[in-house]
Amino acid sequence: MSGHVGPAVPTSALPVERVTAVTEQRNPRTVNIDTMATRDILRVINEEDQRVAVAVEAVLDQVAVVVDAAVAALRAGGRVHYFGSGTSGRLGFLDAAELPPTYNAPPDWFQPHQSGGTEALWRTVEAAEDDEVAGAVEARESVHPGDVVLGLSASGRTPYVLGALRAAREIGARTVLVTANPEATAAGEVDVFIGVDTGPEVIAGSTRMKAATAQKLILNAFSTAVMIRLGRVYSNLMVSVVASNAKLRGRMLAILMEATGRDETECRKALQDAGGEVRTALVTLLTGASVAQARQALTDSDDQVRTAVALLTATPQ
Repeated sequence: MSGHVGPAVPTSALPVERVTAVTEQRNPRTVNIDTMATRDILRVINEEDQRVAVAVEAVLDQVAVVVDAAVAALRAGGRVHYFGSGTSGRLGFLDAAELPPTYNAPPDWFQPHQSGGTEALWRTVEAAEDDEVAGAVEARESVHPGDVVLGLSASGRTPYVLGALRAAREIGARTVLVTANPEATAAGEVDVFIGVDTGPEVIAGSTRMKAATAQKLILNAFSTAVMIRLGRVYSNLMVSVVASNAKLRGRMLAILMEATGRDETECRKALQDAGGEVRTALVTLLTGASVAQARQALTDSDDQVRTAVALLTATPQ
């Protein structure tokens, strides 16, 4: 097992990968960017950004595997963890923070971890990323068997992240490395390797750009797909938010009216009868079933509205 890599490692001791990784190389398309007019600088950056979505498309099969693993883990009472440093860690926090208000996801379903702690979310704590032991300790304190752990590292060799992934795998969690370095040597140490070939950055080594954009796209797609698979979306509508105030009740009424074609009065009554549970109200409106029947059908169908409707409208055999 790897030893502690402290924050004061001399440059001569750094692995060759730090120099040769694609995320550190110079981009031949931007070597003259400092001589360009402002509009041309922006054009070049945009052209490079357009390469990111194509690169992410190439790893969707791997992302799909992780989605299915996360759905299974959450249904079994497990958790999803994001471990990252710098920009990567901040993106993990951003994704996790947006899921409860958007999908009413329980706040402990997605747990983000940042090297250097929460202080590093707004203030750079660069040395913290080199602490492999800290990552391992944090994983041992928070990860349980059956959880899914995503390590976010532009270079694919951040010690804090790799320490967390190694410890998580020993615990019995499913481990994933998301990186912009397809040649990362840690690929063989995780259950799922997602190496996105975003190429050299516009500014050499500035991985808050294309590498981070790729991570954001992957996390957006990953967590949204997980929410869809867990029944928190019907058609393309959010149907799991609890209508706890006037603003949200108005939004939920609009969703119910859009999904069912019923008028506001009918939808308001259904929502009230269902105690503010949008999915339950939706099933009652679509099937004519009682609130109790709708809730039972949702339970029997893992909260999938379409399946619950099919159960309630199936012709008796």
